[in-house]
This record gives sequence, structure tokens and C-alpha cells, in this order.
Amino acid sequence: MNTSQHIRRIVRLLVLALALSVSIAPLGAVTSTPTASASACAAQWGSLAKARSSYSSKQITNVRSGRHACFDRLVIDVNARGRGAPGYVVKYVKAVTMDASGAPVPLRGGARLQIIVRAPAYDANGKLTYRPANRRELVDVAGYRTFRQVAWAGTFEGQTTIGLGVRARLPMRVFVLSTSGGGHRLVVDVAHRWY
Repeated sequence: MNTSQHIRRIVRLLVLALALSVSIAPLGAVTSTPTASASACAAQWGSLAKARSSYSSKQITNVRSGRHACFDRLVIDVNARGRGAPGYVVKYVKAVTMDASGAPVPLRGGARLQIIVRAPAYDANGKLTYRPANRRELVDVAGYRTFRQVAWAGTFEGQTTIGLGVRARLPMRVFVLSTSGGGHRLVVDVAHRWY
């Protein structure tokens, strides 16, 4: 093989290598998309108990839920009649129990969150401000990635307890938002997975 043949062979190999690398490059871009989504969901929430010690004389008026790309969300609405922002204790437990009686609250899912809201679901006269249509299914979470069931566990002595059945023990966050009318929303987010 002479020098000119050798050079042509090297040039052909280089052109082939370049063409191959250009055709493979888009595949690398496609595989990086899930990584970008996972990093967008990354959160430092953890699964340990979350608490805020304040109490409120404001009352619970509604419970609702929503689905998001990285987590499922439970929202507990608290009206503006009364004082203070509601506190809470949200933690994973072996069994959620009914307020006052201590009877277990059955929940679907591999793990259970006990949500204690430091606000009643009744007014100063004892009249209920939130009456669930179905105590075992406060909101419809069928088709949610993480939530399995939301159940009522009672309201007693100025606080309200809700049971949340989830797929597994997963990271969560809890926070309180103020509404423009003076009320509050207690928000419980549970991630779809560990990130």
C-alpha cells in the first residue's frame, strides 16, 4: 500500500467516524430528557414528621386535591372567621386513628400519613363548617400516582385529623398559605418517588 492509498483510507475512516458521530448525537439528546425532568423534580423534602405549633380558631371548610408532574397535593381550606394561622403535625404512622375514640381508620396504600390540623371543623356554636359527603373518601384520588385514599378521622378539641393513604413512604412537604380574604390553605405535597 502506497502513501496516497494510505492517506485516502485514513480520510475515509475519518469521514465515516464523523458521519457516525453526527447521526448518534441526536440519540444522546433524547436520552438526556428524562434526566432533565428528574432534576426538575428533585426536592430535599424527606419523610420525617413536619410540624408547626400554632393553633387557630378559624375553621376548616373544604378538602381538595390535585395532581402535579412531580407530586400529588392535598389542600385543606381554612376560613377567615377567627384568629391565627393553623398549625399542623403531619407524619407517617402505622395506623391513623379516629379523634376521641382512637379507633383505627382503614386506608389503602403501602403507607399512611396522619394529618393533624390545629383548627376545628366546627364554629364557636359547635355547628360543623365542613361535613364530608363520604368520610372514607373525602376526595376522589383514583388515578393519582401517589395518593390512594383520603379519609376523615374526626374533629375534636380544636383540631382535625385526616388520614392519607399513599403508595409508599415517600418524601413530603407541608406549608400554610394565606388567602387574600384572611383565610389559609394547609398544603401537603407527597412526591411520586425519591429523587
